[in-house]
Amino acid sequence: MTRTGDSGVSITTRIDAATAGLRMRRLRQSDWSRRLVRETNLTADDLIWPIFVREGGGAPEPVPSMPEVFRLSVEGCVEAARRARDLGIPVVALFPYTDADKRDERGSEAFNEGNLVCRASRAIKAAVPEVGILCDVALDPYTSHGHDGIMEGDRILNDETVEALCRQAVVQAEAGCDIIGPSDMMDGRVACIRQALDEVGHRDTLIMSYAAKYASAFYGPFRDAVGSGGMLKGDKRTYQMDYGNSDEAVREAAQDIAEGADMIMVKPGMPYLDIVSRLSREFGVPTFAYQTSGEYAMIMAAAGNGWLDGERAMIESLTAFKRAGASGILSYFSPTIAARMPRR
Repeated sequence: MTRTGDSGVSITTRIDAATAGLRMRRLRQSDWSRRLVRETNLTADDLIWPIFVREGGGAPEPVPSMPEVFRLSVEGCVEAARRARDLGIPVVALFPYTDADKRDERGSEAFNEGNLVCRASRAIKAAVPEVGILCDVALDPYTSHGHDGIMEGDRILNDETVEALCRQAVVQAEAGCDIIGPSDMMDGRVACIRQALDEVGHRDTLIMSYAAKYASAFYGPFRDAVGSGGMLKGDKRTYQMDYGNSDEAVREAAQDIAEGADMIMVKPGMPYLDIVSRLSREFGVPTFAYQTSGEYAMIMAAAGNGWLDGERAMIESLTAFKRAGASGILSYFSPTIAARMPRR
């Protein structure tokens, strides 16, 4: 029974007139119907798992600001890659924790064929060749000042840094890296890296450029994880993007694509869903989002305090990236969510 107003017309009649008889809630009334018409679905195939590698053996070493994330030995990285394979995660991304005694002002350890990333890449490729490897190209894990490039006084030198990044990319490709990920935000680096790779026979090595990487407060736990947080002098605003800009992201992505990037990335992720959506629509190339350490830590901290349902927040946040147009997501939640998600 529906009430009748002063006009003598029932509420149901009024609603039917207003909606032309379309009742949107019909499709939401059952779990099966919601699943049947869901527009965006997340699977393990959409995930890239970032892992941190450290020197030595033994048990995984917790990262205090990132609950349930660990620094792994090289053998631990191999085990993680096996787990990724078994869960259906296509790619792992390697990030090194570099001891202070291996850092210098020019990031020379980045060019060492026996550095952590190279050793882990070789070990993974030998044991789990079917899993892809993404290697970050930037100098900040290796510099004593914590910046992504070579410094002269307070300035980050663009061209000298790009030359160094080319050397780093070649060393990583030689070690078995499948995807080179320039995260430095130097001008012209994609074209130079592409040429450097091609010249030594790595024409099939992919480039996923951090095309729109913003100077953000969401990187803090990551910097702790790789040991560069306390070393950073100043900030990165002269090369990473201003968080108030959107058109600039389009120009940056267009430039990277023109220079030879096979895929592009937006970092951070959740606060920049508008950028993810805009770039994926604008260019139609594979566009990825990085759910940063800060985004991860916030969800984990809130869940740990009982302020939200951590599992639901995890799934909702990653699905939001897909809904915005991301081809895939780099996330520290990858192994947890892959264990719960169907594969394509």
